Amino acid sequence: MTQQQKSKRRSPHQVVIGGGSGFWGDSSVGPVQLVQTGRLDYLVFDYLAELTMSLLAAARLKNPEGGYATDFVTVALRQVLQDCVRQGIRIVSNAGGVNPAGCAQAVRALAQELGVEVRVAEVHGDDFMPQWQEWQAANQPVDMQAGQPVPQKLATANAYLGALPIKAALDAGADIVITGRCVDSAITLGVLMHEFQWRDDDWDRLAAGSLAGHIIECGCQATGGLFTDWQDVPDWPHIGYPILECEPDGAFRVTKPEGTGGLVRVPVVSEQLLYEIGDPANYILPDLVCDFTQVRMSQVAPDVVRVEGARGRPPTDSYKVSATFIDGWRTQAQLTIVGFDAAAKAERTAEAILTRTRELFAQQGWPDFSAVHSQVVGMAQAYGPHQQPPQLFEATMRLAVRHPRKEALSLFAREIAAAGTSWAPGTTGGGGGRPSISPNLRHVAFLAPKDLLHPSVLLDGEPVPLARASRGDGGAAAPAVAAGPEQAPQSDWVSLRLIDVAHARSGDKGNHSNIGVIARDADDLPLLRAQLTPQAVGEYLAHLVRGPVTRFEVPGIGAFNFLCEQALDGGGMSSLRNDPLGKGMGQILLAMPVRVPPDHRAAASSDASG
Repeated sequence: MTQQQKSKRRSPHQVVIGGGSGFWGDSSVGPVQLVQTGRLDYLVFDYLAELTMSLLAAARLKNPEGGYATDFVTVALRQVLQDCVRQGIRIVSNAGGVNPAGCAQAVRALAQELGVEVRVAEVHGDDFMPQWQEWQAANQPVDMQAGQPVPQKLATANAYLGALPIKAALDAGADIVITGRCVDSAITLGVLMHEFQWRDDDWDRLAAGSLAGHIIECGCQATGGLFTDWQDVPDWPHIGYPILECEPDGAFRVTKPEGTGGLVRVPVVSEQLLYEIGDPANYILPDLVCDFTQVRMSQVAPDVVRVEGARGRPPTDSYKVSATFIDGWRTQAQLTIVGFDAAAKAERTAEAILTRTRELFAQQGWPDFSAVHSQVVGMAQAYGPHQQPPQLFEATMRLAVRHPRKEALSLFAREIAAAGTSWAPGTTGGGGGRPSISPNLRHVAFLAPKDLLHPSVLLDGEPVPLARASRGDGGAAAPAVAAGPEQAPQSDWVSLRLIDVAHARSGDKGNHSNIGVIARDADDLPLLRAQLTPQAVGEYLAHLVRGPVTRFEVPGIGAFNFLCEQALDGGGMSSLRNDPLGKGMGQILLAMPVRVPPDHRAAASSDASG
């Protein structure tokens, strides 16, 4: 797609952006569905989760040409690149992982194979490993979440870059921009800064563009995916991927392709706004600090939601660096057990395996497991004291363990098979053969001065000038949002489940869990505020949450955001839980009893809360 081949923006008043991927492994249908609308100016792809970088780094060690999200080239672009060129659609993605140059080269090879001409830009500079040893020795950084010193020996360390390099690449004429680790929303913000030529200190517009990127960075989560009222979302197999219609003043509309499944309503988009953002008044990004507390949403048409009201402030003077280190080894085993008392048999089987392997470890002079997590899948153990266990006639024993020695876990993996003939009747295989053993990769995040990193852009091998970003002021925090009125329960009030009066969505930030709760009716905010206190939520989730719980008010959408610290057993790949990313914690909280007036008309809710 040469400069002459590019079409002008389809509308002089808006930029239309399609979100083709929410993570590495998302469906292949999104890009095709979006391009077939014929409406797009841009197609963006998000591939990188916090620990994806370490997986890509390991892949590149095995193959120096690897280290990027191969699906971007072999699946997504192979399907749509010719149509994108024909329609003048430009593409931005963080698929470069730890090897943007390798990804760019693969894209060029694909373009040549398909007979199309494109200019491909690469964004570099997020890798902090070259500076790590010298800098950490002088500064002794600490983990942002745990407050502990960061280990000296890291496997990966990548700074979250911002939108300016993407803008520069597009300004220079790139048809496709490939980045390494940048903040997810930056791939959309960079597009909008280029198209509308927003200044890098136009804080409110930058906040609006960042919010637009945040809404579509998780793909179908903006169009009905993971929605609390899942039963209201039609046609899951053909769910529509998100489309943004963005305006020069920063307001935007969220929608999806016509004729697709899914649902775009205010509660759906509200859930996604709160997803994994921590403090909504101080959402720190590389380019600015966002305040989403006064964001307003309105349903302007079926499956079209208008969003406005984001505010921004100058950025901090640091980058967040996401790093990983190896801390021993891990594995997990599963067995299915059928028949009477299946759950009890599964629990006893796990106890037998642990007792036997611990005795064998002692004979070898090896230490005990570093960590053990045993559960019976299907018994709602994640609900802790709030569970109502069913009588199962088929149960799955899941046993996850960590150990400092790989050979100890090899012994553990070998001993699983004995359960097939030694203990519970009805024991059958867990599938997949002997459990595999992998390094226990742990995530850690710390701050590093922006002056230490030097982002750069190459367009088909030639350097692109990159303006220096506006200097941060240290990121002064926004004033705390004043809590609204409370309505204490009365003696004649009746008990409902939280799901009857609210929506919720949860996710992870390292070892913290973020739970957004949105009132179905704004009139219920006072009674929810009185009952969903940080103390009450912390007590309800005490079987999972080891640290404090903080509540943030989000009055613009009638919501609260709860940050639950030390909630995920280490989080990510290090966690031994069945839900290491905290996706189920919102569902657990929705089962919490709340009291409402006797004449309260609760919304009809799903039976998903059990």
